[in-house]
Amino acid sequence: MPAHRGDLAIAVTGLNATDNPGPGVSVMRGLRLAPGFRGKLVGLAYDTLDPGIYSRELGLEGSWLIPYPSQGSEALLERILQIHTEVPLDVIIPTLDSELLSMIAIEEELRRHGIHMFLPSREQLELRSKVRLDELGRRAGLDVPASRTITTVDALYRIHEEIAYPFLLKGVFYGAEVARSLDEAVHAFHKTVAKWGLPVIVQKFHAGQEYDVVAVGDGAGGTIGAVPMKKLYVTDKGKGWAGVAVKDPQLIEMTRRFMATTKWRGPCELEVLRTDGGSYYLIEVNPRFPAWTYLSAGAGQNLPWAVARLAAGESVEAMTDFRAGTMFVRIAIDQLAHMEEFEQIASHGVLRLSPETEMETGTARLVEVA
Repeated sequence: MPAHRGDLAIAVTGLNATDNPGPGVSVMRGLRLAPGFRGKLVGLAYDTLDPGIYSRELGLEGSWLIPYPSQGSEALLERILQIHTEVPLDVIIPTLDSELLSMIAIEEELRRHGIHMFLPSREQLELRSKVRLDELGRRAGLDVPASRTITTVDALYRIHEEIAYPFLLKGVFYGAEVARSLDEAVHAFHKTVAKWGLPVIVQKFHAGQEYDVVAVGDGAGGTIGAVPMKKLYVTDKGKGWAGVAVKDPQLIEMTRRFMATTKWRGPCELEVLRTDGGSYYLIEVNPRFPAWTYLSAGAGQNLPWAVARLAAGESVEAMTDFRAGTMFVRIAIDQLAHMEEFEQIASHGVLRLSPETEMETGTARLVEVA
């Protein structure tokens, strides 16, 4: 059995925190905010320049590099078990779409080593995919924008007969480009394929206000918690840079229908568009925590802590209340580090920051790596 919940050693992925931030830092900040958490936080990073590696605010036990998802689940399993010998892990919270299939593939083997996750099944992951959003909408009784999946640029020459301009072209995992003409559509198709591969999803564009809901499903059709957010500022990449928690019964009901239909297990984010006419469209379901997850903890529903406890086998009561009006405004800062720290993780694949480090004085002590 895992350790008592307060003493859990929790590893989190997605430590990139650029203008298109990963969710990891936000998730770990939420865990740090949990009154009952007295355990360790461990960073699992893909790149030596992931900013979360060098965060002293997070109080990490250490950060370890792990292989990219393209290297396969066996390489990932081997690396995690190696880390497990250095810092015994109780829970892992993956936060990136691209790593979930590999994590699901090794979940049972990790469990045998005492490492637990709270993830959707492969079938649940596929049901909420962009290529099956129409099917999900029909099953859950949710409105979704008209969409088609294409694999060749030739399909764009007639697609406007089914989906009028403007429309979006989306990659399987990430990315969305608006096309208002054939030329723009062809350009967006090639750009999307070059970055994310095939297929490409063409989805009807609706004007309106964007909302997101961060939520956790219990795996049996119930909702552990859900916090809707209205985007107040969006970057040129379409990422919310500021938002406010709102109480909208329609958004909560959409979330509950999704959970009941899919029996979703773990965290997710529903992206919803409310048109000027008052219609609600489910435009995407992301199968993990979003980068703004810290807002949920600040608003009174600490969803990262709920997932950690659920992964550890604990019973968690459903949360229904939160403080509407709680805002987040993202900030970009220059985070100081030493070249010796960069060299350590680049050479050894691990960095443990000393709590006594004083960056302002230019002195830093590194923990020796055996």
